[in-house]
Amino acid sequence: MDLAGKPQASVSGRGAPQAAGQSMQYIRPPLLALSMLALMAALWAGLQRLGWRVPAVQPGLYADHAPLMVCGFLGTLISLERAVALGRSWSYAAAMLSAAGALALIVGAPDPIGAALVTLGSLALVANFGAIVYRQRAPFTITMALGAVAWFVGNCAWLAGIPILEMFYWWTAFLVLTIVGERLELNRLTGVSEQHQLALLLSAGAFIAGLIIACRIPAVGLRLAGLAMSAMALWLARYDLARRTVKNKGLTRFIALNLLAGYFWLGVGGAAWLWFGNDLTTFHYDIMLHAIFLGFVFSMIFAHAPVIFPSVLQRPLPYTGVFYAHFVLLHLSLALRIGGGLCGSYAVYQWGGLLNVLAVLMFVGNSARAIAAARSRRPPRAARTGL
Repeated sequence: MDLAGKPQASVSGRGAPQAAGQSMQYIRPPLLALSMLALMAALWAGLQRLGWRVPAVQPGLYADHAPLMVCGFLGTLISLERAVALGRSWSYAAAMLSAAGALALIVGAPDPIGAALVTLGSLALVANFGAIVYRQRAPFTITMALGAVAWFVGNCAWLAGIPILEMFYWWTAFLVLTIVGERLELNRLTGVSEQHQLALLLSAGAFIAGLIIACRIPAVGLRLAGLAMSAMALWLARYDLARRTVKNKGLTRFIALNLLAGYFWLGVGGAAWLWFGNDLTTFHYDIMLHAIFLGFVFSMIFAHAPVIFPSVLQRPLPYTGVFYAHFVLLHLSLALRIGGGLCGSYAVYQWGGLLNVLAVLMFVGNSARAIAAARSRRPPRAARTGL
């Protein structure tokens, strides 16, 4: 399974070498651990940026919140998923390079080592998607490939010294196009007409056009991209399979609720881009980023951790009702954060941000606890094999 919960085999091609995938299983846990380390460092840096007085791990960490979250955590995680899907040893280079770049940022390696490693990792992910598109040329694979290209473009800008404030939309496009492509793949199997699928693809095309225009005319390009994201959010809320599966119980309902909540926040983010455009004052910029990165992206992660982590770790992560704790806390705290920003209350905004961090930490803790509990319930090897 991938970030949006679809079977990996669907983009891995026929006859993907099982031996190559199995030979690289040993590298998956360390790469996942490094991505989680990047997440923890990003959260710590986020607390610093929110104004909370926490000890400085290293002086430059404060400025690396976004690279650690987008590239170190999400970039490594997505690259690792693609490598597992492809089943080729060389495909793990993308995750290795992005994880190494994140580690360089965490330890404070001299510039531009971290940025260079991450940029090479994103280039490797583009190569991975080249192989995927070659095996299966379809609108959803091309959409996800364009997401990887957006990540590479954003990383090149970052490596060149362009401020994140002036190129953040490329990193946003990496995650939005990746997830939209994945949902498009899954929903093509649910009877959605080609005409309706075309509407989503046209919205994605308008989104990409907005990014390109934003390079020259940010006020116009960001608004066009925001309008396109709002359109994609409405399409997903209307046609996604989650509208049906939310009526089920257990894990299926939990996934559906997270997906629908994520689409809501994608719409909020799109509306913020459309309304604020290039007016990137502190609170406006925060809403434009975190409605998408926290509300949309982390909803996808919360939904599919029970199927993503087992595919990487080869260990079960059983669903429990406790998972609703981090689900509820994330969305309530994000609403508090955004509400504080809109009202100009820095204290409310600051506390909302702190609760955002606690929600993510609760997610990590609940997931780790579920994995440990499942492992403790497994019978001894001799009993499992009958020896």
